[in-house]
Amino acid sequence: MSKEFKLRGKTIEELEKMDLKEFAELLNARQKRSLKRGLTEQQKILMKKVQKAKEGKIKKIRTHVRDMIIVPKMLGLTIEVHNGKEFVKVNIIPEMLGHYLGEFAHTRKVVKHSSPGVGASRSSKFVPIK
Repeated sequence: MSKEFKLRGKTIEELEKMDLKEFAELLNARQKRSLKRGLTEQQKILMKKVQKAKEGKIKKIRTHVRDMIIVPKMLGLTIEVHNGKEFVKVNIIPEMLGHYLGEFAHTRKVVKHSSPGVGASRSSKFVPIK
């Protein structure tokens, strides 16, 4: 028996019935202020695409809008978010509610250094060659 997800005591069904202003009241200060100020033009376009995807009219959503807050209408969708180089698939799950889309599409890779290459400094020439 798995535990049912709740956000501030509200179930997923209750969250999906709320409008944006009511949902904003459940969030932290920064996200609440962002939603109360209203959506930008790019965010409105993304929300229209989300609505069409829920209706089944479009299959894939690609966006550059990393500052969009994940709202209950997006639950269950896969949104491709641009990280500066490519689009990263983000599956929206209930635990992501209230976070930004950009948090799940990392812009930097982990740096993995290897042995020194051609043109390396003189001090690295004594590193044993494999």
